Formats: sequence, C-alpha cells, structure tokens
Amino acid sequence: MPDPLTVDRPEIRAAYLANEQQVRVNTGKVGAILVAVLMLFGTTLDVAMYPERLGYFLELRLGCAALAGMIWFLLTRPFGQRHHGLLGLITAWLPAFFITWMIADREGPASPYYAGLNLILLAMSVVVHWNTLESVVAVLGVMLMYLAACVIRGPREALNGDWIANCIFMVETGVIVVVGNHFFNRLRFREFVSRYELNERKRELEEAIRKLREAEAQLVQQEKMASLGVMSAGIIHEINNPLNFAATGLFTLRKKGKHLPPEQLSDYQEVLTDIEDGINRVKTIVSDLRLFTHPDTGSLDEVELKEVVTSALRFLANELNDNVKLERTLPPGLTVRANKHKLIHVLTNLLQNSLDAFRRKAFNGEHPTIWIEGRAAPDRVLLTVRDNGPGIAPENRQKIFDPFYTTKEVGEGMGLGLSICYRLMQEFNGEIKLDSEPNRYCQFTLEFPTRATPKPAA
Repeated sequence: MPDPLTVDRPEIRAAYLANEQQVRVNTGKVGAILVAVLMLFGTTLDVAMYPERLGYFLELRLGCAALAGMIWFLLTRPFGQRHHGLLGLITAWLPAFFITWMIADREGPASPYYAGLNLILLAMSVVVHWNTLESVVAVLGVMLMYLAACVIRGPREALNGDWIANCIFMVETGVIVVVGNHFFNRLRFREFVSRYELNERKRELEEAIRKLREAEAQLVQQEKMASLGVMSAGIIHEINNPLNFAATGLFTLRKKGKHLPPEQLSDYQEVLTDIEDGINRVKTIVSDLRLFTHPDTGSLDEVELKEVVTSALRFLANELNDNVKLERTLPPGLTVRANKHKLIHVLTNLLQNSLDAFRRKAFNGEHPTIWIEGRAAPDRVLLTVRDNGPGIAPENRQKIFDPFYTTKEVGEGMGLGLSICYRLMQEFNGEIKLDSEPNRYCQFTLEFPTRATPKPAA
C-alpha cells in the first residue's frame, strides 16, 4: 500500500488540512490555558527556591499568564484562527522566555529552573499538533533563549559543566520531540485517510441501499398495478352490462315522464337527474379502471408539452377562476415521447388535485397559485406541477400512488387519480415523483427520458 502522505488525492489533502486547522486551533487554546495556569502555579516553586525574588517573579508570571490569555482570546476570533501556526509557536516560546528571564536573573546555568524548559519541549509533543519544520523551529527557539540567558548571566558561567550538561539534555529532549512529532503526524494522517475512505464507502453503501429501496418500491408498485389491471378486466365486464341496462331504462323513464301531472314532474325530473349523475360517476370509474386493463394501448409520439398543458387547462377552464393564479414556464419546442391524450389525462389529474387541495387550506392573504414548469436536463425532460396548498403529510407519501387510497371525503374521489398517473408514466418509460412540505407546497415532477428505453415487463 502506498504511503498515505504521498497519496495523490487533492480532496483528501484539502479535507485533512481543514480538519487539522480546527484541531490545531483547539489544541492552541488548550496550550494557552495550560501556560497561564502552570506559570501561576510555579509561584509555589518561587516560594521554595527564591523567596527573596517572590514579588518580582510573581509579576513576570502574571505577565506571562496575561499574554497567554490574550493568545487564547485571539484563537477564538477569525484573525487568530487564520494565524494559528504563529500563535502556536508564540504559546510555546512565551513560558520559555519568562523562565529564561528568571534563570538569567538568578543562577544562570546552575538554576534548576532549566527543567521547566524540558517540560515545555515535552508539552510540544503531547499537546500541540506541529509538523516537523515547526517542531524544529520551536525547539531551536527554546534552546537559543536558554543560551542567551546563560550568556547574559556571564560568559564564564555559560561554559561550565552545568551548562554543557543542561544543553545536552535539552538537545536530546528536542530530538525526541521532533522525531516523535514527525512519526505522530504520519500516523494521524494515515488514520485520517482511513476514516475518510471509510466514510466514502459508507456514503456509497447508503446511496446503493437508497437506490435498492427505490427499485424495490417501484417493483412493489408495478405488482400492485398489474394485479389491479387483472382485477379491473373482470370488474369492467361485470359492470358495463347492468350499466347499459340502467342507462337505457333511464332514457325510457324520461320519455314516460311527459305524461305525469305538472305538480309531480319537478320531483320526478330531480330524481332522474340524481340517478343520471350516479350512473355517469360509475361510468367515469369504469373508464379509469380501463386504463389499468389496457395499459399499452395507444402509440407514443413526440408531443409538445406546451400544447398538452394548454389542452389540460382548457378542460379545467371553469374551475380555474380568478381566485387561482396560474404561472407557466414552458419553452417552445420542448417535446417528450408520450401518448398525447394520456398525458393530458395525467396533467388534468394533477391540476384537479391542486384545485381540490386549495379548498382544504386557509390562505390568509396568500394567493392560491399553481406553477407549471418544463425544462430539459442532460438525459431527460422534466415537467413540474407545483401548488401552494396544504401539501401531503409525511405519513401519507408512501401510499399516495396506491390504488383506491385517498384522503378526500367520502364521495369526493375513489383514489385512482394518482395511481393512473403512475401507471401512465410507466407506459411512457418515465417516472412521477413527489416533493411536499405540509402547509407550504406540493410538487409533482414528471420525468421523461430523452431516448426511448425498453419498457420493463410488468
């Protein structure tokens, strides 16, 4: 396996750097807090070692803690987060500067405070996340400060055995810090790459599962449509004959009604009208069921969407009054492969649903509006019908294309409209999709392939 540090994946590099910036900002804040707290805690050491300089050293420690607090504050702001690298180095150098100041003020190389510099170096390898170059710069900075403090104390003292021993220990500690940070960074990068690739596989798996579920839902829906088609054939045959007898009898009764006394004729005609309305409703249901029985009747041609929408709106002209605002965006010449009459039927159903939905919502000043938009995508043509009605509740979305499922009141619908739309879109080798937010909008999107594809067996 190639070294993750050399992986030529710009997106991984970018993600790693973004993650590193946030991590380093957070560790920088922690480092600033530790500097402030531990420098103040060091006052207890001053009491034991240099009580005569307690006040002076306390001032130095308070100044260091205040500066560390300022660094913490800057790291909470965008400016500090952009310059987190420089602030990280200053955070490490800050306590080293004040400790070397104390060393120069007292015993120079003989001061036990040099151990504090080793603690600072070790903290670099534990708390902060630096690269190799930054680690080298930080270590060299601390060692130069110690050298300067010893020289300031006196050149002769700077060359004694204590100074040489201390420098050797600091060099060893610095090497450990630099090498440790180098390999620790490589390990963290490998771990990040592994997590990144694992998340990629997870997203791909989730997308595959989503597509499988969609395919499963489509297969279930196709099975429902096929079962209903078989059942519908028998229903239509059984209903049509008595329906024709009833229509013939109704015609005869109307002719006989002429011989009734005038005072009875009005009630008689009203009863006949109710019967006729009932028969016409049954005829409409039978006509809808016939679409399931013969789903492949009618040829598919190139149909212009603008003409189809105009025809569908003409059928609903009486219901599209001034109270309903209609907005159309249909490029001229935009065509799909479908059966024109059946596509008009689909659009009429969708528009009728929008009009019915408007009756169930109080608009409170908002205007009832239907948007119809057609557009071409790279491999398909989309036609959307959107309204600002009450929308569809989440618990109903999985069932709206089921035959005979309806949320309307009894007598207002049989629940076949959207099922028919679903079946007809299958016939066009297309799809119908729902997008809705309760009490805000409902949108149906008809997707037509730009190239004819083999129709799957039902």
